[in-house]
Amino acid sequence: MIVAAGGGGDAVAAAMLHAALYGDEDFGVILTYAWDRLLIDPVPGPRGARDFTGLRPITPTVSAVPAEARPIAPAGSTLPLLAAALPHTFALLDPGQGTVGITCQLEELISHLEPVSIDLLDVGGDILARGDEPTLKSPLADALTLAAASQVNAPVRLLIAGPGLDGELPPDELRPLLGPLVHTLTAKDVGPVSSILEWHPSEATAMLAATARGVRGTCEIRDAGLLVPLTDEAPRVHEVDLGQALTRNNLASALRDTTTLNEAEAHSREICDFSEIDYERNKAARLKGQKPVELDAEAALSQLDRFEAGARSRGVTHVTFRRITAAFNLSGSQRGALRQLLMKSRPDQYDAPLWRVTTTS
Repeated sequence: MIVAAGGGGDAVAAAMLHAALYGDEDFGVILTYAWDRLLIDPVPGPRGARDFTGLRPITPTVSAVPAEARPIAPAGSTLPLLAAALPHTFALLDPGQGTVGITCQLEELISHLEPVSIDLLDVGGDILARGDEPTLKSPLADALTLAAASQVNAPVRLLIAGPGLDGELPPDELRPLLGPLVHTLTAKDVGPVSSILEWHPSEATAMLAATARGVRGTCEIRDAGLLVPLTDEAPRVHEVDLGQALTRNNLASALRDTTTLNEAEAHSREICDFSEIDYERNKAARLKGQKPVELDAEAALSQLDRFEAGARSRGVTHVTFRRITAAFNLSGSQRGALRQLLMKSRPDQYDAPLWRVTTTS
């Protein structure tokens, strides 16, 4: 069983890691949040069981999300698509009752499945944040799962894949915190999720897959254009002591007895000075009623030339499609169309699943 600490792209990485570590004879269970970006789910925050139809109960508090499940409008979710594309069972992690509820879900699932191993996986390493780092963007989901995993009566192995790839903690700060090397991902490991990375919006997992395929350089991500190094360290998976991670993570320590998501949010505002769900609420309010800009092919390619010239001056070798979409002032819903346009026009620049910046103007 693998617990995807932050949901979203962590669930895709969990499928990649499961194939790498455990083979394809037993596909196992991936326990994950239904917590997607606003371009997938316009409703801020995570979705719970009551936000879906067609779930399949596993235990009293845990349900699987099969391919035929559907989020109830206006909510959205990538989980049914992942279930359709991959052989794993995707079980829904519901944080509505805070850490106490998540702990109960973990204990029920462990008791029911009796898994031979339990891994808690975080891509990037922000699960190791103290909470006061200025670059921290999304600590709540990871802190909730860390707090819960530390309380179950079973051994849980904490794994960090792609140290620094989420752009939240720099690799130099993470490096002393990492324990033994568990695995270095390769192009073969990416195979099972290759088709998913063509549409899934996760930037950290996209860079994890790209570096596993041998891509190196500097990638620009997010609306703000953060620079992330794509180095030989990026495709590595390290074990970290769970107890030490909890001691370091002030938010996770404070969340251990929470019984509601609202209570968990209040701790995040106090310790980190923000809640990522507040950010989603504010962004959703800004986007409400905003008319999308029409995608013009000729204008987009001209804009790409200008964007790449600026990117080269910043030392950028690769960008995510989310970054290009934001730089072009397009809506998240237009990301797929823009991606198809660029790939059709300039296929040689596609370093799957990233876009390679040309070296000359």
